[in-house]
Amino acid sequence: MKDNFSKQASAYSKFRPQYSDEIIAYIISFVENKSKALDIATGNGQVAYKLSTAFEKVYGIDISQNQLDNAYLADNIVYKVASAENTFFENQEFDLITVAQAVHWFNFDLFYKEVSRILKPNGIIAVLGYGLFSTNPNTDIILGDFYYNIVGPYWDAERKYLDENYQTIPFPFEEQQVEKFENQLEWSFEELMGYLETWSSVQHYIKKNNKNPLDLIRDTLKASWEENDKKVTFPMLLRIGKLKN
Repeated sequence: MKDNFSKQASAYSKFRPQYSDEIIAYIISFVENKSKALDIATGNGQVAYKLSTAFEKVYGIDISQNQLDNAYLADNIVYKVASAENTFFENQEFDLITVAQAVHWFNFDLFYKEVSRILKPNGIIAVLGYGLFSTNPNTDIILGDFYYNIVGPYWDAERKYLDENYQTIPFPFEEQQVEKFENQLEWSFEELMGYLETWSSVQHYIKKNNKNPLDLIRDTLKASWEENDKKVTFPMLLRIGKLKN
């Protein structure tokens, strides 16, 4: 699994969009027993924290200690450094396993083998994330050019799975039919720029060119943002499955 986010863990915690209570409650509704849940590649722990209100015990694992240092805390959450493909848990330990905005970084074969080992026979796996957000038509043009052309060559190859709405990832489970969700937010210009700064492609661009690609669009983007309603809509990606018999 790649670690593209340790260096900006604080910004990631501050600016990455939250998953709505609605989509988390929907995922939990598929789970029969609510003893233990595991959030893999938990990052800042936002999903683990929301799961902690419904489960007796929640574990959050990540390969980045920096991310875990910025995680949401609760008495029944335990955070540990571990990789998605090789955890330290017992066989058939979890009622629910979640992965948010991270499965595309994993070695699918090894990860799904590990899920099959640590998930209870009647447990649920939920893979969720969000695609490219939309705003107003004028700003969308600016951001589309930025996404596809300016930083387009700097995206990791795995980004395609998000562009394809997670429909092309391997998913060797008994898949459940799911509803569609959107996440609608209202952002200041600072929040917009803060989120864009967390893009791995932006960080790759900075590392290679020693300058920030956001400087190329900052002025035109700000003008467009201030002229419009500052609303953003993220399409939510969700796949839910059970172990096959």
